[in-house]
Formats: sequence, structure tokens, C-alpha cells
Amino acid sequence: MTDDAIVVEGLEKSYGAVKALCGVDFAAPTGSVLGLLGPNGAGKTTAVRILSTLLDPDGGTARVTGLDVVKDAAALRAQIGLAGQYAAVDENLTGFENLEMVGRLYHLGKSESRTRADELLERFDLTDAAKRPAKTYSGGMRRRLDLAAALVARPPVLFLDEPTTGLDPRSRLAMWETTQYLDEADRLADGIVVIDHGRVIAEGTSDELKNQIGGERIEITLEDPADADAAVTALAPLAEDRPAVEGNIVRAPVRRRHGLIPEIVRSLDDAGASIDDIALQRPTLDDVFLVLTGHAAEEEEAPEKEEVAA
Repeated sequence: MTDDAIVVEGLEKSYGAVKALCGVDFAAPTGSVLGLLGPNGAGKTTAVRILSTLLDPDGGTARVTGLDVVKDAAALRAQIGLAGQYAAVDENLTGFENLEMVGRLYHLGKSESRTRADELLERFDLTDAAKRPAKTYSGGMRRRLDLAAALVARPPVLFLDEPTTGLDPRSRLAMWETTQYLDEADRLADGIVVIDHGRVIAEGTSDELKNQIGGERIEITLEDPADADAAVTALAPLAEDRPAVEGNIVRAPVRRRHGLIPEIVRSLDDAGASIDDIALQRPTLDDVFLVLTGHAAEEEEAPEKEEVAA
């Protein structure tokens, strides 16, 4: 027996000559949130489509709630919820009718389907629009309705692809309370798996991944950009690597120790560099992404981000 809700071993998938997955392994414990991160074309979406029975693998195995994604696909579909990047709702039905229909498809029965629809409409702040056709909803409202539909049957495992895309800040916070931007993975995920070019290149908690690329960094905002060279010279003996300059901002990786910031302030003062602001920061997941994949998360197109609540 295992406490893992999801177990993936040696998963492979190709599209012609393109290998989307090259022997991927990872697991998600029951009761946890796993964040899958990867740039476009990394293979993350392919992995999730296989896990949600929408795609068959070429090799390897994957089990969700103990069910094989190929052999037990029909039974597994009753155990999972899925919300993609784009809302999949029937625009001609009302919000209530959409959720009631999902409940009936899951064989919840008429009464329970209606009760569950009302609960979720209230939870996602859609009660006032319950009797309106979905085609009259804004993009954010459709997204919330789609997310509500994924929760109708109270599935043990939930797959969410960029779950708060299109939501306003208030709705985004509400969604956080119910649970693939990087800040969401940082805040929500118990564990993170980074996939690139069809392979898992890193995994661990947010803190563990950040620790892989080094410790804190100092960020100094100068009053005058002309002081940048003097600031770099003053910081160099205290930094783990050469300070970088961007306009009037100087950044440098440092090792945290008692009295570091006062020492930096004194050094800059001695060098004649006037400080407007100074902060000691930990690496972000953006920094991790840059080091692991060789480019920032927001370069070109947005990275693929998926969250799996098991």
C-alpha cells in the first residue's frame, strides 16, 4: 500500500519525432498540493492529460487513487476533477443548470445535484448570476463557474491548469482558499516538480528548490545611478558573486550573517554611495526557474503551470 494519490513511473510520450515525455517519475501524497512547472513544450501538459485519462502514454505507468490511467480509465474519471486553462461551460445553460448537469452526469441524483450547485454558486460568488445564461457571464465569471464544475463531485484528486487565470484579485484570493502562476506554486504547493524538455529536472519543496540556487541576495536602490560603480566596488568584498547593476538598483548574492546589513550600509557610506532603500531577499521561484531552465519564467510565452490537489 502507498499513501501516494498519484504515482508516475517512467512515463513516455512522443508525437512523431518529438519526444514530449522521456521517462518522467514523480509522486503526489494524498492530502497534498503538487505544483508542476515547466516552460511551453516542456511536457507538463502532456503529463497531466495522461493522468486525467485524456491521452494514452507510449510507455511507463501512472496510477491515480490506485487506478491505472489506461486499464482503469473509466473508473478513474469518477475520481478526478479537471479544469483546463479555458472555461469549458455550456453557454446556453444558466450557471445553476451547468452545475446541476455536471452533478447528474456524476450520478449524484437530482436533489443532491441541485444542493451542490447552490453551494458552489455561493462559494464562487455567482449566486446573483445563477439564473443567467453562461453566455452573459464575463470571462472571470465563466472561469469561476468552470472551477466550480470541477468540484461538484468532491473528487479525491483535482487537476487545475493555471487555476486563477482571468480572475480579479478578490476572486483569486477566494480560489487560493479552496485549493501555476509561480507565486501560486510558491504559496500553495506542498511540493514542486519542474519539467523541461520532457524530463524532471528538479523537485522538492519551494524552500528546497530555492536553497539549490544559493542563499539571500541584497538589493540596494541608490539615490543617484551615477553611484553604481562605487556601490559595486564597495559590495564586492561582501558578496558571494559580482554585484549586478540595473539602473539605480544594485543586486548581489550574499550569505546571511549577523550585522551584515549595517556593514553594507557603512561600506556604501564610506564609498560615497547614497542609499534610497535596502532589502535582503530570498530567491524567488522565478530565480529558480531561470537557473534551472536557462530563461525567465515570463520570457516569450508564459510557462505551463499546473497544480494537482491530491
